[in-house]
Amino acid sequence: MTNNLLLESYLKKLRLPAILRSYQQVAREAADRNQSYTEYLCALMEQEIIQREEANLKRRLKQARFPYLKTLEEYDFSLIPSLNKNKVLFLDQGEFIAKKECIIFLGNPGTGKTHLSIALWLCALRQGKKVRFYTANALANELLEAQQEYRLGRLEKQWLSYDLVILDEVGYVPFTKTGAELLYQFCASRYERGSMIITTNLEFSRWVEVFGDEKLTGALLDRLTHRAHILVMNGESFRFRESLRRQEAEREKLREPA
Repeated sequence: MTNNLLLESYLKKLRLPAILRSYQQVAREAADRNQSYTEYLCALMEQEIIQREEANLKRRLKQARFPYLKTLEEYDFSLIPSLNKNKVLFLDQGEFIAKKECIIFLGNPGTGKTHLSIALWLCALRQGKKVRFYTANALANELLEAQQEYRLGRLEKQWLSYDLVILDEVGYVPFTKTGAELLYQFCASRYERGSMIITTNLEFSRWVEVFGDEKLTGALLDRLTHRAHILVMNGESFRFRESLRRQEAEREKLREPA
């Protein structure tokens, strides 16, 4: 067996696929640059580490169950003057997670609340944090199902293991009495034990409309807003603005001579 075949056999057994694919190319580059054996080995290790980090990120992206990916660079802060851009960029550093604080994005539909929550989540994921995304309605349904199957305790251990949980679209759909109580239990259990990002289109004074009970709503808001970063995002809907642009473009095409 040649040295190359023997080496490739070893690399397969050791499960080093990136080195297996690149060792010959990296060897040629090392020879051209007159690099030492140590430099060559470091270059190979770098290839393996890069691939493993990328694979790990993809796996965690899948586990977090996000509907799509967004970044801060893609967000146009100029369209929402009420939003403090510097505050968002500061939160991007992830210190709020270490302090187990919450972020609440509050504003009109279509202003990018979910966009920013996902962007901050992606930053947290890249910092090695364990994160999870839920819509409020989906979480309520999951909690109800877990209660019926007598596995709420197990689910609670699971959600407390996350460094950051995003709860999207609070206020879009009213909850049943049991659903509201279970969501309260979820949020109360994470209070000062794990961070949350919440997006809502309702002023706090209107949360009773979806949670039903005034005392429960008051207790929930007391916990969520304590040591929370509340970012108001009132402005014209991005989706509505984009729809108007498309319609105008279509009208312009119709005006063009045949």
